Amino acid sequence: MNDFMDSTQDLGLEHRVALRTAASRLMDQFGGTFNPETIERFLYSSYDDFAGRATVMTWLPLIAEKFARQRLSALAKVEGKSDDSRPTVLFLCVHNAGRSQMAMGWFQAMAGDRAVAWSGGSEPGSQVNPAAIEAMAEVGIDITGEFPKPWTDEIVRAADAVITMGCGDACPIFPGKRYEDWVLEDPQGLDVDSVRPIRDEIKGRVEELLTSLGIPVEKVSVGS
Repeated sequence: MNDFMDSTQDLGLEHRVALRTAASRLMDQFGGTFNPETIERFLYSSYDDFAGRATVMTWLPLIAEKFARQRLSALAKVEGKSDDSRPTVLFLCVHNAGRSQMAMGWFQAMAGDRAVAWSGGSEPGSQVNPAAIEAMAEVGIDITGEFPKPWTDEIVRAADAVITMGCGDACPIFPGKRYEDWVLEDPQGLDVDSVRPIRDEIKGRVEELLTSLGIPVEKVSVGS
C-alpha cells in the first residue's frame, strides 16, 4: 500500500471505501495512460483540497473523483496522450461560485459536446452562489451539481482559451494562451433579481466566444 492509501487511515470508513472505489473507476479510465501512483496522487490531493474548506463532508469523495478526472484529462492533453481534439475553455473568477459557474453553464448548454468547458477560482468558496443557481435554473440550465474548485497548472495549460473575471493578478498566465478578461459585476451577496442582468450579459459574451472559436451555437432562450 502506498503513502496515499496509507493516508486514508485517518478518514472514516465510509470515505475510505468511497475513495478506493473512486480510485478503481479512475484506473479503469486512465490506467492505460497513467500509472496507479499518479492517479491516486491526483485523487487524494483533490480530496485534501476540498476537505480543507468543505461545509458538508458527505459528497467529498465524489467531488474529489470528479475533479481528479478533470485534472487527469487535462494532464493527458498537455502530455499529448489524449485524442480529444475539441476546443477547451477555462473560466476563472475569484470564488468560482458565481460568474465562472454561470459562464460554464451557458457554454455547455450552447456548445453541446462540440467543446469542453472548465472553471476555477483563485480563492474557491464553499458552495455555488444560490442566487446564481436560481437564475440559471430560470433559463433551464442546472448548475446544482457544480462546486467551487481551484485551478491547477495542468488545467490551465490544457485550455485553449482562458476567460478571466475579476481575479486580477492572481489569474495564471502561460505564454501562448488566448486570454480574455470579462469585466462583470460580482454576484456575491446579490439577490436573484440583481443576478439576472449578469447572467444575461454572460450569455451574450459566451455566444461571441463560441462564434470566435468556430463552434455552432445552440440557442437557449432566456426567460424569467
